[in-house]
Amino acid sequence: MRAGVGKIQLSAPAQAGAPRGAGVRWLGYALSIACLVYVLYGIHPAKALRDLANVDWKWVLLGMVFDILSYVVQGIRWELLLRPFGHVKLYHSIRAVFAGLFANMIFPLRPGELLRSYVLAKSEEISFGRVLGSVGVERLIDLVVATAGLGFVSLSVPHLLPPHLKKAAEALGVVALVLVVLALVAILYLEYHLGSDPEPHLAAKRLTGRFMPALVGLHAIGTAPSFYPAVFVSLGIPSLQILGLWSMMRAYGLGLPLWAAVVVLLVINLGVSLPNAPANVGSYQFFCVLGLSVFDVEKTSAAGFSIFGFVMLTLPLLLLGFVAMLRSGMSFRGMRQRIRELPGEGGRPA
Repeated sequence: MRAGVGKIQLSAPAQAGAPRGAGVRWLGYALSIACLVYVLYGIHPAKALRDLANVDWKWVLLGMVFDILSYVVQGIRWELLLRPFGHVKLYHSIRAVFAGLFANMIFPLRPGELLRSYVLAKSEEISFGRVLGSVGVERLIDLVVATAGLGFVSLSVPHLLPPHLKKAAEALGVVALVLVVLALVAILYLEYHLGSDPEPHLAAKRLTGRFMPALVGLHAIGTAPSFYPAVFVSLGIPSLQILGLWSMMRAYGLGLPLWAAVVVLLVINLGVSLPNAPANVGSYQFFCVLGLSVFDVEKTSAAGFSIFGFVMLTLPLLLLGFVAMLRSGMSFRGMRQRIRELPGEGGRPA
């Protein structure tokens, strides 16, 4: 097993900081409960039950398929991004994605990104730091794609976005632009110092510094031929998720156009971007209702759909994630222990 994939141990300072982590978790739970109270306040249960009785289950099944495929595509993109560091089995990258989803659904503060990086690093014998760095590149690509999507909606159908969402789109665009520029500067800096596409392990020896291994990994990913297919494949992830959400809207009888699913998904993704309660319970419903309010959907229908759509889209991922966890050789108890040991959850590399 290569360096960086070995056991991670807790240090005393990290253990001493555990109460602060508990405080953040309880704050997340409190916000989740507050969001659910807002969503459920003032709704009419009888109408919600009638809406549920009229659900078209063919559209539900189609929505589930679209949503599952979006995470399969994420696994394909991840395999492409990791090609500079070795041959990664596609099955392993997809399995790790679903294992990470399972961790996010049952643990607070979204530790799945760390866990899926560990699972893939262990199975492919790639250093944990490099795999985690590729996840950072994924998030940057997702930010750019989300910004482009929000900008496209704002320009194409400006009447769909209220003023506060337009301001959010502008702010998100500035953040995305700054991050992209910083990434390009880092790649160009390393290109100048490293020359013509050296091997990552050789580059790490030539440059020293605390953040150099991460920058070398960024350079290797950003200059690899597989990077551009990965960016192109990234477009399939939100597209499939939009189709999945829109199918659920059709199933629930909301009768909204495809554009509505684009806007609602963007609002949800922006709202749940910060780590919170397991599976984003509460915040997902709150921002789903907020997104639907743009289209004047009545409160009871919006609240009912926010819960129905969440459950129907989450259950298949929960089942597949559980299977992926077992196939990765981990138990529920082992997953919880590993999350406690991973960096960012109270641990540090040994």
